[in-house]
Amino acid sequence: MSISHRDGLFGEYRMSRNLGLIFCALMAFASSPSVALSADSNAKTVVLVHGAFADGSSWQKVIPLLHSAGLKVIAVQNPLESLESDVAFTKRAIRDAEGPVVLVGHSWGGVVITEAGGDPKVKSLVYVAAYAPDAGQSLIDVASKYPDQESRKTFVKDEDGYLNISDDGISRYFAAGLSPAEQRLVAVVQGRFHVRATTAPVGHPAWRDKPSFMVVAAEDQIIAPELQRDQVKTANAEMVEVPSGHVAMLSHPEEVAKLIVRAAQ
Repeated sequence: MSISHRDGLFGEYRMSRNLGLIFCALMAFASSPSVALSADSNAKTVVLVHGAFADGSSWQKVIPLLHSAGLKVIAVQNPLESLESDVAFTKRAIRDAEGPVVLVGHSWGGVVITEAGGDPKVKSLVYVAAYAPDAGQSLIDVASKYPDQESRKTFVKDEDGYLNISDDGISRYFAAGLSPAEQRLVAVVQGRFHVRATTAPVGHPAWRDKPSFMVVAAEDQIIAPELQRDQVKTANAEMVEVPSGHVAMLSHPEEVAKLIVRAAQ
């Protein structure tokens, strides 16, 4: 992973993550798009796990669609400090959810649900442009088998080992395909991701025991689409491919929501 250093803030767009999340939630519920989804599902709750450089607002367009399908939803706010801490936060959400549960992860969140998905309340897994490591593998182990993405050059590490993505990296790579206004919001609410998490291996992968579903983002510039397609084969997962960049749940929310509802049935 190629990481550079830079100074400075995001300027006028830097605001608190909490304000960004509240704004996103209000906007999403005020203008919920319609989608033909079945309310007849076996699972009761969907637990959504965001990726690195993100927070729960990344699911803002999917949440209303899941509600309209009769599903309860919990969007986890993970600290991005380590695999252990993110798994602990996710397991608490699973514990508090009305079961059975569909566990959904985006990007780094795929590593988290691979580890946390062994919980007996979890009936199925959904990976959205996400990593799905095998036993003993870390994020770095999975990604190292594929050519480095150009986007890695826009990752910025501070003196404490936390990463974020530059404004240019957000617009060109991470949130490619979104409107400029949406890209700015993604930049504002992005979380700092500690490098220690990238080398933490998972134990027994939940996708080996439970039905798995995967959204492949064909234009992803953060996680290679080839990596995503290979994981579909390894996990014997049901797959939908969308012409999307990395944040498929924001650019193609209906397709993502439909697959989650299918996983709940």
